[in-house]
Amino acid sequence: MKIAFVGKGGSGKTTLSSLFIRHLATAGAPVVAVDADINQHLGPALGLDEAQAAALPAMGERLPLIKDYLRGSNPRIASADTMIKTTPPGEGSRLLRVGEDNPVYDSCARPVELDGDTVRLMVTGPFTDADLGVACYHSKTGAVELFLNHLVDGPDEYVVVDMTAGSDSFASGMFTRFDITFLVAEPTRKGVSVYRQYKDYARDFGVVLKVVGNKVQGQDDLDFLRAEVGDDLLVTVGHSDWVRALEKGRPPRFELLEDVNRRALHRLRTAADATYQLRDWERYTRQMVHFHLKNAQSWGNERTGVDLAAQVDPSFVLGESVAAAV
Repeated sequence: MKIAFVGKGGSGKTTLSSLFIRHLATAGAPVVAVDADINQHLGPALGLDEAQAAALPAMGERLPLIKDYLRGSNPRIASADTMIKTTPPGEGSRLLRVGEDNPVYDSCARPVELDGDTVRLMVTGPFTDADLGVACYHSKTGAVELFLNHLVDGPDEYVVVDMTAGSDSFASGMFTRFDITFLVAEPTRKGVSVYRQYKDYARDFGVVLKVVGNKVQGQDDLDFLRAEVGDDLLVTVGHSDWVRALEKGRPPRFELLEDVNRRALHRLRTAADATYQLRDWERYTRQMVHFHLKNAQSWGNERTGVDLAAQVDPSFVLGESVAAAV
């Protein structure tokens, strides 16, 4: 299952995504965790120290390798240089699975141990001073989009992406790449404003959106969120001594997380698992092509010097059966 955590800056989305990743790992599920935020905090939230987090390989710096591997023998893609962030797979492309070993994981992922369980962590890499004036952070998250476009995941397999804050997620089609999106919202007007933006943008694309109320301190906060987001409110989370200890660099064993927060994480997984029955690989592929053609026309063709519409394989539909046949 492909799962996104979104929300405004400071909403707690990175903390909640890290708790959810720990919850999945504790249950023995294979997990790939991806930090796609401009502020790279997922590694520390998973217990890495500053030096370990800084040493993580940046996907954005390994785009040539990622493109070359994913291109495979696809005759519609002349070279890795002509691939852009939205390039869809076709006949001959290499597809990725959550639990396999491949050169992309070898180069871009690192194992993170969580109380005896292990997840793969991938990061886009931070936006640095050297990028100012010459690069856009969305070019870095393009590596994540290519990864998701070529990923075939099944039930009880999880890719959890900590997305960039606010409405920046809509700078490309990546917001349509997920089975479910958890929007973390505080019980404030600013907290729910991102929800309204996301709801409006995502409405036409069949995005499954659920709200996780964070920093909820009482009935008044709960009533506020219910009035603002209605049935999209899935669960709320309040104060956590476990999280406070984590933020001080002294995380207890995860089994000591408060029961109420453990139940909240269980509800998130139940909601995510339920979306598997809603999967429509044809729609998923169609949306992939839609955003690729849009990007090709607006900037891709000019930048690469080729007609990127020719990269679309009209007979190809991504799916588990295709991956099994490769």
